[in-house]
Amino acid sequence: MPGSRSFGLRAAALLITCGLPPSGTGPAMADDIDWRDVHQRVESGEYVPLATVLDWLEARYVGQVIEVEMEREDGIPVYEVEMVGPQGQVVEFEFDAADGSLIGIDGTGLRAMERQ
Repeated sequence: MPGSRSFGLRAAALLITCGLPPSGTGPAMADDIDWRDVHQRVESGEYVPLATVLDWLEARYVGQVIEVEMEREDGIPVYEVEMVGPQGQVVEFEFDAADGSLIGIDGTGLRAMERQ
């Protein structure tokens, strides 16, 4: 069922974004971003929920999310989402976490991933 699979991807991606290592030893995010701070900012509306970004991607591209990170680039909080496409291509999408806008795409074979 597509909806339940998407939910599973979102949940897995959220764990990756929050930087919870498999051992459960504590948060570890790029640039020392604290997952509690990210959660609070999402709850307050300062950041868009990761699910919003993943829904946007799912509506426009075919592929599987393989990694999600949150970093700061020039002071801007950025969701980085890597997807693998139907031909094995890997594409990274970058979104401004504050407003959810797409700010960059890196990779090849993007056209083959576009939904018709």
